[in-house]
Amino acid sequence: MKYYLTLLSLVFFISSSAFSQEKVVKYKVSSGETINQIAQKFKVTPYDIYKLNPDARTGLSPNTVLLIPTATGEAKKEVSETKTVASGKEIIHEVQPKETFYSIEKKYGISDEALKAANPFLEKTGVQIGQKLVIPAKGSAPKATAKPSKEKGAEKYVYHDVQPKETKFGIAKQYNMTVEELEKRNPDIVSSLPVGYRLTIKGTAPKTEHVATETAKPAENKKPAESSKKAVTYMEYQVKPKETFYSLGRVFHLSQDELVALNPSLSEGVKEGMVLKVPAGYVAPAPIIAAQVPGDKPADSSTSKPAESTGGGIKIVDKVKSTENENVEIVELTKKRGINERKKVVLLLPFNLAKVQSDTSGTANRIKNDKFLNMTLDFYSGALMAIDSAKTLKLPIDVAIYDSQETKTTSNVVGLTPKLQDADAVIGPFYQSNAETAASMLRSYNVPVISPLSKDSANPIDNLYQTIPSNDVIRNSVFDYMRSKNGNIVAVVDKKKESVINYIKQNQKGVAFASLTETGGLDVANLKSLLIPNRLNYVVMETGNTAMVKATIKALLDSQKTCQVQLVILEPNSTLDTDEINFDNLVKLKLMYPSVTRESDEQPVLIYEKQYRLKNKANPTTYATRGFDVTFDTMIRLMQGKTFQETADLMATQQVDNKFQYYRKEDGGHANKGVYILYYDSDLTLKVAN
Repeated sequence: MKYYLTLLSLVFFISSSAFSQEKVVKYKVSSGETINQIAQKFKVTPYDIYKLNPDARTGLSPNTVLLIPTATGEAKKEVSETKTVASGKEIIHEVQPKETFYSIEKKYGISDEALKAANPFLEKTGVQIGQKLVIPAKGSAPKATAKPSKEKGAEKYVYHDVQPKETKFGIAKQYNMTVEELEKRNPDIVSSLPVGYRLTIKGTAPKTEHVATETAKPAENKKPAESSKKAVTYMEYQVKPKETFYSLGRVFHLSQDELVALNPSLSEGVKEGMVLKVPAGYVAPAPIIAAQVPGDKPADSSTSKPAESTGGGIKIVDKVKSTENENVEIVELTKKRGINERKKVVLLLPFNLAKVQSDTSGTANRIKNDKFLNMTLDFYSGALMAIDSAKTLKLPIDVAIYDSQETKTTSNVVGLTPKLQDADAVIGPFYQSNAETAASMLRSYNVPVISPLSKDSANPIDNLYQTIPSNDVIRNSVFDYMRSKNGNIVAVVDKKKESVINYIKQNQKGVAFASLTETGGLDVANLKSLLIPNRLNYVVMETGNTAMVKATIKALLDSQKTCQVQLVILEPNSTLDTDEINFDNLVKLKLMYPSVTRESDEQPVLIYEKQYRLKNKANPTTYATRGFDVTFDTMIRLMQGKTFQETADLMATQQVDNKFQYYRKEDGGHANKGVYILYYDSDLTLKVAN
């Protein structure tokens, strides 16, 4: 089956792991703690923590155990290198969050030179939270040893005040550094880039008027050290209709001369369809496509705000409103040539506006306490990102959004049917019974109904498409993978996991079960006897018993001396997240498991997450990303010159987190078998198994 990578593209280079040479520690989250607070405590960035703990993007709960990369050797030495107080006139200052050279110097009325003279290590590390600085008496002369050597071309620290419309990429480029370096030095800008925020910059400041240099001026007539130059990666960009040098320059922050230098063909002018070489990471501004809610006027595509109900109901989506001049990262897709016929996609989302408007406690309180409404809004925010992407790609698609007004047993799908009959695809409703009702009503019109969230077993309706794989499909996928590698499969399952035992015995013939003792513990000797030398042994462990988990892990580590062994689980196991289980041992055994979603550090995915944060002032939740994936996947299938039904039989797609590989069930209808097989690699990162 041919795979269409409808979002990820080869034009971006895959980012290298930042933790391959770092050690990690376990940290238990306290009540009320945030990622930013924890990052400041360990002197790392929120990005570093998310890298090792992908689930933390959706929020933190008390007692959650996080993996934290340890600080570098230099950071650990900061306190020990701090000078002791030499006289009663000097004081010790502990650096607080958001403090900078400038704020500390202003607070104590001292010069930049005096502060660095008293704390020489600042030349290397800059100001970092938790540092203890010696504050010299006013008027004390700087010590000669603190002055950077001009012969060695030592770099000074400079500051940059963020100007309107500036981006992290543009600022990083000015100072010959990467965005990651900029964020690491300024953790507060990971989620946003506030105008007026003072950035700490490493390197020589460029000669621009808006760079603030009150406390540290760049050396005159000095070029930045060669070692500070960073390689620029490039991508291909196809010129859109009516684009000019001016518009291209705004998008890519390049002058006309720089564009021509990269693309000599531009010397003859900008022409539609030209493929240009441009720096990777920039994307064109993308206005929202018109989205309609019953009773609404069409949204003005010139604005960046989603449609709002005339009755005020859609005001509940304030948390997902977009900002002006936003950029939405999408990877250029070539639609099927000649596809100009407009398609119609309908989203049925359970806003339940009538209930919200009649809630006497107020809309804000409803949003705060209604988990189902929050899930809906998150899904909606991701869907809007997909709609933006379709608009940017200039796909001929009309999108209508209706309130499905649903509960587990009721909805207004029947009443909406006349508005759905001419749709090319309908996404929703959320509840399985309501999705089946919609599919039944629209079956005679050949309208596919895509069930976005339900995990229930569906009734056999030809035009119904389940997007979340069933539990058996998820389990089957990992066994199919192990057999594709000609693995020897052994199962360690405790007596309480009767359903797992029955599943394996009925569906996975040839799997050997490790024996248990009379007390229900693992017979270690028997487990080791089932492992085969010179062959990859997969040990499927299904137990919540800590003692059995420990015994299994120890037996497998011992067996690694003579056998190739990999530990496998079929579903999330909370016991593995406790302090009693050494995470390093799970890495040594390359813990593997099936998942309907993945965590990717590929550049397009990272940019999607950053753009979502820019637009919504929050990290994308699982539901938000699913809203994007399901919506964008549906729209892109309609652009292949075939019906949705035909693409379901012919192609599989992969989006940000989710894979869509539909198959026709024996009793009718379609389901998804797009499952990832993930494992922990030796560099502590999650990877997708080949």
